[in-house]
Amino acid sequence: MKAIIIAEIASNWQGSVNKAKKIIHECNKAGADAIKFQMWRAEDLYNTSHPNWKNIKKSELTFEQVKKIKKFADQIGIEFFCSVFYPEAVNFLEALKVKKYKIASRTCLLKDPYSMDTLLTEARTKKPVIISMGMGGNKKKIKDIFKKNKKTFCYCISKYPTALNEVNWNEAKKFDGFSDHTLGITAPIIFAVMKKQQKARKIIIEKHVKLKNSKGPDASTSITTKQLKELISLIRIIEKTKFEKL
Repeated sequence: MKAIIIAEIASNWQGSVNKAKKIIHECNKAGADAIKFQMWRAEDLYNTSHPNWKNIKKSELTFEQVKKIKKFADQIGIEFFCSVFYPEAVNFLEALKVKKYKIASRTCLLKDPYSMDTLLTEARTKKPVIISMGMGGNKKKIKDIFKKNKKTFCYCISKYPTALNEVNWNEAKKFDGFSDHTLGITAPIIFAVMKKQQKARKIIIEKHVKLKNSKGPDASTSITTKQLKELISLIRIIEKTKFEKL
């Protein structure tokens, strides 16, 4: 079994390219396979009266920032890709030659202003997509949109944080991906062991990651890069371990 470990940076870069580079560097040292950011326009998703508007707006990635961050990731040898929330961002990322896209749970609801246009633009790239549907949505419709793309659906609960006892493991084991929002690293370890017992060939684990001193809306439900290193070390052991099926 091969586990692809994705470090979801979310808002933990706090609007600073230098901080983004530091997180990427630390995630790369920890052994992550990829780092993921989010490209959205604050006005499309949030009301300006939102109590956390200042931090939300600060975490909005510009094209110029993405170019710098992607270049740095390329230089140190870690894959960069994004969850995208408007079609122009997909076109921009295509010019940067990203290899895949993440489809966020809220996009699958098709309620945001540009959700459908964004999904159709991503589908036309025919590149692999990783899909979370933690908020619900029409899975058949999403599958139809991406009928020409390689798809990996992730088990996901869109609750921040998700309590460990809220994870339905009987449901989770039906998926080859796990977008985890529990605290700590226990849940992805359980998932990896289950999938190893199922003799899965490849799985994806996505986890929010922060620097030790990170602040912002996603920091409280993110693991540190030190915890990420521990998680990856344990996952690599699970990959090589031979399990008897229970």
